[in-house]
Amino acid sequence: MQKITLILFLLVTITAFGQNNHALKGRLLDGDTQNPLPNAHIINLNSVRATISNSTGHFSIPVQVNDTVYFSYVGYQSIKIKVTNDLLKGNDLEIRMFETPIELGEVKLKPYQLIGVLEIDAKMIPVNKYEKIHISGMPQTFETGAPVARIYNQPADAIYHPVDFMYELFGKKPQQLKKLKKLKTEDDLRSMLEQKANREVLMEYTEMDKEQLNSLLDYCNYSEYFIQNATDLQVIEAVLECYENYKALKTGSTKRDQVPVKN
Repeated sequence: MQKITLILFLLVTITAFGQNNHALKGRLLDGDTQNPLPNAHIINLNSVRATISNSTGHFSIPVQVNDTVYFSYVGYQSIKIKVTNDLLKGNDLEIRMFETPIELGEVKLKPYQLIGVLEIDAKMIPVNKYEKIHISGMPQTFETGAPVARIYNQPADAIYHPVDFMYELFGKKPQQLKKLKKLKTEDDLRSMLEQKANREVLMEYTEMDKEQLNSLLDYCNYSEYFIQNATDLQVIEAVLECYENYKALKTGSTKRDQVPVKN
């Protein structure tokens, strides 16, 4: 009886081990030229693990069935793939990415009277007034913010407040909050997010679209300059800070894990 139990235990262990050690392998190519895309970013959104493609466009990343893998490359349209059993049968994938169409926006002339003399022109251009805080491990960044009281007059405001949505989301799905925090602690992920400003990864974890995410940052008192120019890593730092501040306001205290003092 003990031998049968031991055999069953080993079978279960081997099966579980096999299920947790899949790898999605493939190659990223330009959809038009078929040239390899080196140094593309590949992120497993479920496990919050990342890798980059090599000089020939090849990659390999640990996955499980039903994980979602996100592929991005500068100047190209991002791709998300849901991992199925068919994708894990051993054949390398060939993933073709296409360039993002560039839309030229309206050009606005700045009202600075420049005369071509560096010493004088430098004084005419305003200094960036938003450089106030420093994020660990990064160059000087932008201003900090905190939730402020807002007056909502439109009917839609009664339906959707981005900061309330975020608070409810992280309360009901704490795993989402843990993943968001992990994005800024893993060195590979930090490096990737320092180079991005498309908000796509962040939108996955907050379940917001870009407009809602911008509304959240605005509510948290971040400037338009920050909203438009911050990297994804800086925005993640801002969102997490805003969440902690708002959580403190909702609970009525900024102290965490407070232990009563015994007399």
